[in-house]
Amino acid sequence: MSDRKAIRRQILDLVREYQAADPKKPFRPGEDPVRYAGRFYDDKELVNLVDSSLDFWLTSGRFCDEFESAMTDYLGVENVLLVNSGSSANLVAFSTLTSPKLKDRRIRPGDEVITVAAGFPTTVNPAIQNGVVPVFVDVELGTYVPTMEKVEAALSPKTRAVMIAHTMGVPFPVREMRDFCDRHHLWLIEDNCDALGSRYDGRLTATFGDLATFSFYPAHHITMGEGGAVATGNEELARIARSFRDWGRDCYCSGGENNTCGKRFAQQFGTLPFGYDHKYAYSHIGYNLKVTDMQAAIGAAQLQKLDAFVAARKRNHAALAAGLKKHEQHLFLHTAPPKSDPSWFGYVVTVRPEAPFNRAGIVNALEAGRIETRNLFCGNLLRHPAYAEIEHRVVGTLSNSDVITTNTFFIGVYPGLTEGMVRHVLDTFDQFVGQKTAV
Repeated sequence: MSDRKAIRRQILDLVREYQAADPKKPFRPGEDPVRYAGRFYDDKELVNLVDSSLDFWLTSGRFCDEFESAMTDYLGVENVLLVNSGSSANLVAFSTLTSPKLKDRRIRPGDEVITVAAGFPTTVNPAIQNGVVPVFVDVELGTYVPTMEKVEAALSPKTRAVMIAHTMGVPFPVREMRDFCDRHHLWLIEDNCDALGSRYDGRLTATFGDLATFSFYPAHHITMGEGGAVATGNEELARIARSFRDWGRDCYCSGGENNTCGKRFAQQFGTLPFGYDHKYAYSHIGYNLKVTDMQAAIGAAQLQKLDAFVAARKRNHAALAAGLKKHEQHLFLHTAPPKSDPSWFGYVVTVRPEAPFNRAGIVNALEAGRIETRNLFCGNLLRHPAYAEIEHRVVGTLSNSDVITTNTFFIGVYPGLTEGMVRHVLDTFDQFVGQKTAV
């Protein structure tokens, strides 16, 4: 055994040595890419990954436990459940609210959920997949989140929930939304996939809702490659969410454990024989959406760096904001509502309709300089073929969502950006706008 431990230490030391040998090259403007996002890591992630691989424990294990515990401590909530993506997290969170175990409060087909049209598809898809009617409201240009007035106007006798994302790290008015949901007995799901580390009124987002979701895709604040999580302070919701994640089974034992409930062979489930093994009784139409321990190993190392990552994102966003301010006559610059302290996902730019250039022009100039850009997700989701025939309601107009569809894009603020990269981005904006506005 001692020989194996020594060999393991040697392997991990070699991993550190391997990472230290990675050559660091100076940034070459126009030649090297400026990514919109990406994984940012060092030897700690690689060591954890190899350490986990040597265990050869191929499903959830010790690193999953470590990550969930650390994330629970960070958020100050009782339950964090790892899943295999942010989209799966949204599916698990919304499906949780359809559980028969919630009795009169369960969401049923034909009920309504308030959301926004200018978002990511998998914030809305779980409602559609559960037969629930999405009710779309518009967002504001600059913040890209809705106002409370728009959400309140969407309320109807069929409303059962609100599910909205903190878009690009910018919190929607979530404390006021929590109060609104409490007054009208609605569920609140915070899609926090783009906003790990954001705060509203001094409090972390993802801690206001009945449920909250996270993504750990490489573009996000921390990464596992693929991965996500569901967080909740409600123990009943946590058990239901775990059931949907774990095949729909009623048992909530961790992997390798038995009889956590103390009644494994002493319960009645439907018309099954009394005492049917609880580990094989199914209370939901579920899935298998667990993450692997090797993914969680990467995330455990990343989570320790979160505060530094958030600080870097804020620093890069502030530098872009200062440099682009001279162009605000032609561009809507990225802002946050009062009480918001974003952990920015990116820097969002909307070309004003009256500008002497369009999105295609500035995006082409940036991409020609090897500066990556991305559209703001779907723009107006309802303009995409997949949503042409869904049952839905629209409250008010979606005029800003349509502007986002044609005029909006974002660039990166992730920790991998250097001062030279940010300078190159601003120089490219200056050159392009200067050419287009020259008399």
